[in-house]
Amino acid sequence: MITGAAGMLGRAVAAEFASREAEVIALKRTDLDITDLKLVRRVTCCEKPEIVINCAAYTNVDGAETEPHLAFLINGLGPRNLAVACREAGAILVHVSTDYVFDGNKPGAYSIYDDPCPSNIYGNSKLWGEKALSVNTNTYYIVRTSWLFGPGGNNFVMTMLRLGRDEGKVRVVNDQTGSPTYTVDLARGIADLCASGCYGIYHITNQGSVTWHDFAKAIFARKGLSVDLTPCNTMFMGRPARRPQNSVLDPFPLQETIGYLLPTWEDALARYLG
Repeated sequence: MITGAAGMLGRAVAAEFASREAEVIALKRTDLDITDLKLVRRVTCCEKPEIVINCAAYTNVDGAETEPHLAFLINGLGPRNLAVACREAGAILVHVSTDYVFDGNKPGAYSIYDDPCPSNIYGNSKLWGEKALSVNTNTYYIVRTSWLFGPGGNNFVMTMLRLGRDEGKVRVVNDQTGSPTYTVDLARGIADLCASGCYGIYHITNQGSVTWHDFAKAIFARKGLSVDLTPCNTMFMGRPARRPQNSVLDPFPLQETIGYLLPTWEDALARYLG
């Protein structure tokens, strides 16, 4: 059973499990409001899923600064409701979290052993959701990921291509570093993780890291677009929410668990744009 199935990641996860001949119950926001505990319990009890994958989330990082109640309701209380329902139904819960649970001040990649320390409301709401799992169920996977792109949703790649073609010039920050992640690859990793039986916290991203500016440069190069691309710093953009400068996630112990790491972000970008 997949929540948030109409979103970019939800679609990829549904397609991945369907390709493995699983019976997929894909629930959009209009099908299941995860903030309604009674409804979550009723739907979970009725459907009797073996696995619940929570792709539903409040993802407006800047919006969370002005409507924190809504962010915590969806990103915190929602996962708690699913954890309670999964415990009662004997289902495994997979919760998708974020690199934003870290403040971005570490010089190297963040491991699963690093203590989370969010620097904005969005990150705090996602961390609250992570903690809610640990106190309400024992059979869960927390999958932290970053910088998602893929079919079926708005993402940085499509935004850059639109701006590049329509305006011919783009200004992109060059002081934030992370790992762009293809939803198709992430969905495969999630499916294989579910088959492992090794519950816990995992970091799943495509390999390698890049700044937003250099990611945009690679996008334009891949499509053969000549764009006036100008670097800038984060403060220039004047966003309400603080962004982590370093969002790189260390994948250990993913390879030891599922037997491989995701391909590089360059390989993923080539497949997506191909």
